[in-house]
Amino acid sequence: MLTLFRIFLLAGGLSFGGGAVAYLREYLVREEGWLDDEGFLGAMEISETLPGLNAVNMAIIMGDNLRGLAGAAVSVIGMLLPGSIVVMVLGILYQSNHDNPDVKRFLLGIAAAAVGLLSAVTLQIGRRQFRQLPDIAIIAITFFAVSFLKLPLFVVLLGAGPVSVWLYRPHISQPRAEDEHLPFHRGERHHLFRH
Repeated sequence: MLTLFRIFLLAGGLSFGGGAVAYLREYLVREEGWLDDEGFLGAMEISETLPGLNAVNMAIIMGDNLRGLAGAAVSVIGMLLPGSIVVMVLGILYQSNHDNPDVKRFLLGIAAAAVGLLSAVTLQIGRRQFRQLPDIAIIAITFFAVSFLKLPLFVVLLGAGPVSVWLYRPHISQPRAEDEHLPFHRGERHHLFRH
């Protein structure tokens, strides 16, 4: 439980502007080995389809998978605690310094770093999605709809989601291979957890 708390506390404390996914991948896949890239991508896919923050959803999914309800609670507290404290302190400091140009430049620098971090993670865990034409088309259409047409995300998801599901629906003529698994196979609880 302490390891779960530590991992999500670090991810919540070190990530800025959505960079938690990069830290979570680093800790869950590379350091602890609780997931492989495909399992992480599957957990991310699930967390992105649920309402709420992706990182908090990931904390719930991983905590529950590894240690049940208590693990989910510990993971969420670890994820939210640093950000809550930092936002309260920075809100107080920003109120007295919001006109300072150095503060504005600092915030722009943090935003640029967060974009770089998210881009790196997108390329690392999404590299398989950049190989097939339907995937590239869905990515491009989604990007265009959100970035240039300024469509609300839920509208884009309502349009692209069913198309994606239809494109990747299982075909009866193609049985699943023995070694093929679901994107985020739960299996028996705690089987991934190492002390």
